[in-house]
Amino acid sequence: MKFSEQLIQKLEPIWRKNHSHPFVRGMGDGTLELDKFRFYMIQDYLYLIEYAKLFAIGAVKATDLETMGKFAALLNSTMNEEMSLHRSYAARFGISEKELEEAEPSPVTLAYTHYMLHAGQNGSIAELVAALLPCMWSYWEIGKELSDVPGALDHPYYGEWIRMYSSDDFGSLAIWCIGLLDDLTAGKPDNELAKLEEIFVHTTRFEYLFWDMAYRKETWPS
Repeated sequence: MKFSEQLIQKLEPIWRKNHSHPFVRGMGDGTLELDKFRFYMIQDYLYLIEYAKLFAIGAVKATDLETMGKFAALLNSTMNEEMSLHRSYAARFGISEKELEEAEPSPVTLAYTHYMLHAGQNGSIAELVAALLPCMWSYWEIGKELSDVPGALDHPYYGEWIRMYSSDDFGSLAIWCIGLLDDLTAGKPDNELAKLEEIFVHTTRFEYLFWDMAYRKETWPS
């Protein structure tokens, strides 16, 4: 069994909690309050600024041109497609780009991105992939699941989000990252795999905390 399959099989209860979070379900059935989605889009934009740096680090750590090129494509996709979606939503909510980029990250956004960057900068390329993969993989799965909800793809606000993350283009990038993790872990000793699992679990839990933070609109105590 591939390492990615082992991870999902072992961690399914934790993994599925992200898919069943009220924020996610609310996007699917259209009941999510717009102010919560607005808060999420700002925090996710700040998150993506840091997330994109992981792909730059991946390109530096890559040992072959093909992998370097793929990480460069992921960097481009994040900065010029995902973040473009967020800027488009921001305009609809009356948020200027200046306001978007100068917004303050919430405690969860800050902790999550710092953890990933720490793993990416200080660990192996496999540790970097284990850190960044839960976000990309779960968004693709969530997008596909929500796209099957009647009317979800046509929702005036959430439909565009669902269409992006359920798309074949986004899915192909997620599949590549999953495959890379499997290639990097083939034949690795148990102690190395345990470390990668720990990182994957941490960022999977951070994904839940991020949804929850957005749902509750949690920021710093005043």
